[in-house]
Amino acid sequence: MLPPAPRLTGPHANQQLIVERERAGQFAGDLTAQVKFVSLQPEIAAVTPQGMVTPVKDGTATIRGEVDGHVVETQVVVTGAQGIEPWSFRHDVQAVFTKTGCNMGACHGAQAGKKGFKLALRGYDSPMDYNTLTRQTRGRRVNLADPERSLILLKATGAIPHGGGTRFDEDTLEYRIVSEWIAEGAPAPRDDDATVTELEIFPRQAVLPMSATQQLLVRATYSDGRQRDVTRWAKYTSTESGVAAIDEQGKVTVTGRGEAAITVWFASRVTVGTISVPNEKTVPAEVFANSPRANFIDDLVLDKLRRLNLPPAGQASDSEFLRRSFVSTLGVLPTADEAREFLADSHPDKRSRLIERLLERPEYVDYWSYKWSDLLLVSTKKLNARAVWSFSNWVRGAVETNRPWNQFAREIITASGSTIDNGAANYFVLHKDAKLLNEATTVTFLGLSINCAQCHDHPLERWTLDDYYGMANLFARVRSKNGDVDGESIVFPVSTGDIPHPTRVGSPAPRPLDGTALTHDDPRDRRQHLAQWLTAPENPYFAKALVNRVWANYMGRGLVEMVDDLRATNPSSNEPLLTALADDFVKHGYDVKHLIRTIMRSNTYQRSPQATAENAADDRFYSHYPVRRLSAEVMLDALSQVTGVPTEFPDYPKGLRALQLPDNNVTSYFLSAFGRPAREFTCECERSAEPNITQTLHLANGKTLNEKLKAPDNVLKRWIDEKLTDSEIVDRIYLGALSRFPAPAEKERLVAALAEAVAGAADDTAKATARRETLEDLLWAVLTSKEFLFVL
Repeated sequence: MLPPAPRLTGPHANQQLIVERERAGQFAGDLTAQVKFVSLQPEIAAVTPQGMVTPVKDGTATIRGEVDGHVVETQVVVTGAQGIEPWSFRHDVQAVFTKTGCNMGACHGAQAGKKGFKLALRGYDSPMDYNTLTRQTRGRRVNLADPERSLILLKATGAIPHGGGTRFDEDTLEYRIVSEWIAEGAPAPRDDDATVTELEIFPRQAVLPMSATQQLLVRATYSDGRQRDVTRWAKYTSTESGVAAIDEQGKVTVTGRGEAAITVWFASRVTVGTISVPNEKTVPAEVFANSPRANFIDDLVLDKLRRLNLPPAGQASDSEFLRRSFVSTLGVLPTADEAREFLADSHPDKRSRLIERLLERPEYVDYWSYKWSDLLLVSTKKLNARAVWSFSNWVRGAVETNRPWNQFAREIITASGSTIDNGAANYFVLHKDAKLLNEATTVTFLGLSINCAQCHDHPLERWTLDDYYGMANLFARVRSKNGDVDGESIVFPVSTGDIPHPTRVGSPAPRPLDGTALTHDDPRDRRQHLAQWLTAPENPYFAKALVNRVWANYMGRGLVEMVDDLRATNPSSNEPLLTALADDFVKHGYDVKHLIRTIMRSNTYQRSPQATAENAADDRFYSHYPVRRLSAEVMLDALSQVTGVPTEFPDYPKGLRALQLPDNNVTSYFLSAFGRPAREFTCECERSAEPNITQTLHLANGKTLNEKLKAPDNVLKRWIDEKLTDSEIVDRIYLGALSRFPAPAEKERLVAALAEAVAGAADDTAKATARRETLEDLLWAVLTSKEFLFVL
């Protein structure tokens, strides 16, 4: 019976009870509708047939439930049952406005309000809302002499025209709360009102069959120790409505198989529950027991798959693993010779040895420097050319030396001095405003977006106005000035300057999001305090943010998706795995190469992309490797590599690859068409992997690929000059583009097509022309195939 140990405090208190079926230590179904409830001390607490408990007088009562011959009991403690307790504006009236949508962004919670009536979004500012209701429009919204004539009630019930329609009826608890609050004199919110300190959801996890329903309960605990059933007043959303839909009263209906997170919001607090709906067909236990396990990643992924009845795919082929590893780690394809050598290697540890070689190659530096430069917005759109080279070289140096990620972040956050001598200082030229620095830093290093809290308490997170401006004030005393050298800036801290609070007098003390505040007169560079909090091992966001980014690079999607959105209301698809990866990352000194090595060695990373009928719908739990398209830069470099024709970039030397460009503000139709990020905003969402007709047409008819195929000095010309046979050329095309040999049937068909193309030629010149054109067509077909354009 849930919730455990219920307490009823005050005459208005109530508590819904639910009874759960338990199977193998998991909640497995809601039995409440079948239960016969009875209070053994009805003089203390009453219970309805539906399981709603209400207070009668102080004391302890036992509530018993009987179902299918089973008996469950819970003890209910009642206090203050016969006292007089007016409705609270902060706790009760605003809860009504939130639940009925009055203070949502689409209604009066909008930034400008609606028709002259503005409420704080989701009730984050009680004093402001109280003033708006009781003082504006000459007090017409609240009629103390005749509560039923209050405008707030007349409009909400539809008694007079209201643009938002009827929000509640006169015979509802919502009407009773607001009308009785007005009748009691509309008491104002008090500074010492208790606040919500904890929000709980029951059951927190449940495993349900198809078409099942599950009533959730939500309990709030307040700073004065009071507990309250807020199921009626909470707001609910499901991350996967195709798996579990939820209504306004917290009732879940199973609609599909998989797993859904149920997010619950009440009074600026958020909690999350999970509904799992396994596949109907049980996977034999030995499938999971016999599945290869290289490290803890496999243990935790297989545990999730087992609970969802998702069978794991087998191991990827050597060619799939080889190509996947090169693209994910270096951003280049293995050459035909590298592919041939790896495929011929019979050593059992050849994959582990390949991983170590890749981590030491210069292309590793190119790829990860470019990736971090995307994140840090290194571009001449906001920096001059000297600054871009300085910042880019600093990032490359950090990657080349495998600088620990905590040190990487600390050096950026605390950077001072010349932007030419210290490239990291350009971070403060890119983001000169303290608020912009605040927002960029939280996204970059914490995976959190707190922009909403600049204007109001965050509607989907715990962050408040005070949190936002306290964090921003850690950057408020950073300045920059022109240096002695052209293109140089000097970044330095000062001892004065704070950002005022937007809604009240004064400035919030400089404080990391949930860290310790500094006093305003503390003489230290505030960024040192921020860096210490940011990179502390106990910081719950820092390591997870980086781990999630790296995981997404290797697995096609983050454990939290989108990767810049690590808020509580966007939970991980495998929270134990994310936590274990972050802990391991911290334990090994924030070593990025160690993290990469751990992921690549796992059987999860080395899993086949081939789905089965039982796991084909899985796109979040890694039962098979997620197929994804090559990124714009990797694809362009791959086309150049396979054809042997480098792409030329204006003002850069010939042969420089796209991933070696220090500045992405370089004109390239191909890169723009295939989703290169603009580096204007700190967000992974700038990069697009979505297919579109422009990409299709450009690959088919555009200049980029076709000019490379027809180039007089491309790889086809060299192979022909070397007098390679058609069979040898087909092998090289497949090895260079797809990292595999052609299947016998493929090879037979292609060699025959080449022979047929030259069979009717009149002379040697015509034969050579026909052969060259057919080889161009063959290479074009391979380079526009899904197998080439995607990471398998």
